[in-house]
Amino acid sequence: MSALPPEPSASPQAGPTQRLGLYDAWWTVGAAAFAVCLSLSACTWISLHLRVDAALHTVALFAHLASLVLGFGAVLVADYYALLCLTGRITLRNALNSTARLNVPIWTGLAGLVASGVLLQPNLDSALTRIKLGLVLVLTLNGLQAGLLNRRITQRGTPALAPRSLARGAATALLSQVCWWGALAIGFRNSQR
Repeated sequence: MSALPPEPSASPQAGPTQRLGLYDAWWTVGAAAFAVCLSLSACTWISLHLRVDAALHTVALFAHLASLVLGFGAVLVADYYALLCLTGRITLRNALNSTARLNVPIWTGLAGLVASGVLLQPNLDSALTRIKLGLVLVLTLNGLQAGLLNRRITQRGTPALAPRSLARGAATALLSQVCWWGALAIGFRNSQR
């Protein structure tokens, strides 16, 4: 009769297993980017097939504007902290910590914009509307890689940015501003029609 091998016991020195977070690796960010593409495609499809009455349209418009204030306002504050860091008024660590705290309002605002936008019955035959949807997609993907960049810079723990990280951070902020302002301008123009 053969004995079964003993079951491995937990080592008293082994700590709790660490869960994998969104910004821990490129592949997790890539998976999130794929999920974002699927979600935005689903929202676009839903907006084509959903009928909204006037009262719900008004509520959705209010939610859209409130989400814009929340998300874009937080982005502007994050960029302000970056400028304070670049001008030497606050440390890099303070800037990174402050911008990391703005993730929740930024992502909440962006999600609110997308969800309420579905109810606003966008005209997908319009080239401007399709450009706006593209800007939202680029903005979202840029936000995902910005989180990874923030995490990598924070993990380095150096008091100054390497030139490559500085260039990537500046490009990230510029792309973010172009997408937010572009989507805002197109949304304003579409509301005038």
